[in-house]
Amino acid sequence: MAKRSEHSPEELKALILDAAEIIVAEEGISALNARRLAREIGYTIGSIYMVFANMADLIMQINARTLDQLAENLLMVNDENDTQFLELWSMSYLSYARQNFNQWSCALKYTLPTQVGHETQTWYKAKLNNIFHPVEAKLAQIKPAYTKEQINYAARALSTSIQGVCVLFLNKQSDETEIKEVEDIITVLVRNFLRGWLIDTSE
Repeated sequence: MAKRSEHSPEELKALILDAAEIIVAEEGISALNARRLAREIGYTIGSIYMVFANMADLIMQINARTLDQLAENLLMVNDENDTQFLELWSMSYLSYARQNFNQWSCALKYTLPTQVGHETQTWYKAKLNNIFHPVEAKLAQIKPAYTKEQINYAARALSTSIQGVCVLFLNKQSDETEIKEVEDIITVLVRNFLRGWLIDTSE
């Protein structure tokens, strides 16, 4: 590790985020505190607050990283078949949640502090929306006559339903049998959703 004087503010911020992510990944968000973090990176507690307003700001930044990683994983799903695409997207979501359970749980349960400004709210909301974009794009292909708002609502309905299944049935100790059950539930959910979407005559 470089000496303290060798880290720029941006490097220090990245160093803190990296260390915080490791703590959350290995032990959960409850294990994260400024004293522990300062000890891990070899800096004073005051140094943390030179680049983060407070611990709430740090946690928000950790969650933003998690959302970026999740969105990047979901963007890698590519299949021309409508059903297969949505199933693969859903399984990719489940896989990320399973492999990064503590970070995913932290981001999922997170609520932006009421005192954050509009710019920060917009920035964070955009990261949340990035998760749904592949589903929106696929649904727009299926129903090109639908409005952007209709597509957005449908994508959110499906995505949050899958998220809900993961919340209800997934935990850090889930074994292969339990994961298979979650996969089966998600498959039924996606196929029934798509069946209803395809026969919808309201357009």
